[in-house]
Amino acid sequence: MANNNRPLSPHIQVYDMMQITALMSILHRITGVVLAGGLLLVLWWLVALASGPEYYNTVMGYAGSWIGRLVMLGFTWALFYHLCNGLRHLYWDAGWGFEIPSVYRTGYMVLIGSVVLTVGAWVIAYSVGA
Repeated sequence: MANNNRPLSPHIQVYDMMQITALMSILHRITGVVLAGGLLLVLWWLVALASGPEYYNTVMGYAGSWIGRLVMLGFTWALFYHLCNGLRHLYWDAGWGFEIPSVYRTGYMVLIGSVVLTVGAWVIAYSVGA
């Protein structure tokens, strides 16, 4: 087998800045892992709910702290980002949107949509809770 000393394909070091396609792929994988970890927190909350008022109040104390709210905000954004990017992938599975302008446009739509949905969900949650 011939041993060529050349790269097999362009590596990330070739680019001046991160491409949106690479960023979206990396974020999709990271948010998938975050959502899997977040399900453990949901499970913790469900166990507290079933365990009685004292343990539930303890868990809600953690969830209501500034760090708990920050974690919930991140989980909410990860959920909406993963949802929007999943819809983008379904669009691609149908064979649409492979042109470069469309790829970039839908990438920005996913980023903006995930932020708008996160803010909307938190506004609704706080308006109902008040």
